[in-house]
Amino acid sequence: MQLEINQDSLKVYEALASNVRINIIQLLSKNKMSVKELAQALGLSSAIVTMHVKKLEEANIIKTEKVGQSKISSLRVDHIDINFPEKIFNAFDTKENSIPVGHYTNYYVEPTCGLATLQGFIGPVDEPKYFMDPHRMDARILWFTKGFVEYQTPNFLATTEKLEMMEISMEISSEFPFSNNNWPSDITFSLNGIELGTWTSPGDFADIRGKYNPDWYVDNLNQYGLLKTIRIMDHGTYMDGEPLSDVKISDIPPTEDTWHLKIEVKEDAEHVGGCTLFGKGFGNYDQDIKIKMFYS
Repeated sequence: MQLEINQDSLKVYEALASNVRINIIQLLSKNKMSVKELAQALGLSSAIVTMHVKKLEEANIIKTEKVGQSKISSLRVDHIDINFPEKIFNAFDTKENSIPVGHYTNYYVEPTCGLATLQGFIGPVDEPKYFMDPHRMDARILWFTKGFVEYQTPNFLATTEKLEMMEISMEISSEFPFSNNNWPSDITFSLNGIELGTWTSPGDFADIRGKYNPDWYVDNLNQYGLLKTIRIMDHGTYMDGEPLSDVKISDIPPTEDTWHLKIEVKEDAEHVGGCTLFGKGFGNYDQDIKIKMFYS
């Protein structure tokens, strides 16, 4: 589950603001349990536990299903990420490009793989040749197990403008047939042939439905990714504030006419767990791949 610092996420924050509900989550992380079993474990009445269970259900943290004569609760999520509002760098002017996920200019992918538009899949899934289908330009989500996709976008900086920092953001996850919340994948990012670093995606998420997914997209497929932001600065490259590599903004040639962004799962990676890219109309963030240049 991925949250923002906004009103829509208050139900989750409120649900977690309770010792009893934290204890319920800890118990359910080990086993599915009925209200009666939870009440016995917590030393509380069934009525009080039912109230706390309802609060966790409303926040989509747990789910309850009827099994025989009992109602059995289980966890819906196994992690929660919180995205704070994006910092604004006021010292520099900015220029921004947005690249739809289907607008790659080079690729090599191995199954499982596929693409989809807002209306449906592009050809049969697990057929790499459909990555060359002209309809790929309309794709809003794509996935592959091994290989890469490479994007190009123009560098609009003038010769009189000095590149101070670059920011690349996208919604991304691993790739597993259907989905698997615990499926690590080492995903490597390169810019103009310079390797920026490798990030290990924790999984391919389907614990809850993606906020923007079209109605036709079924619930047991990968539903959303994590919004990841790479910043190339004068002292290194960072992902969401954590060091990714020693590549500095001075290592990136600023006079290139075109930026080449490569997103890759290498064959010899420790965790070959695939890659899914979510564009506008899929996942939890209504955006394509963004490249932002900060200049003076």
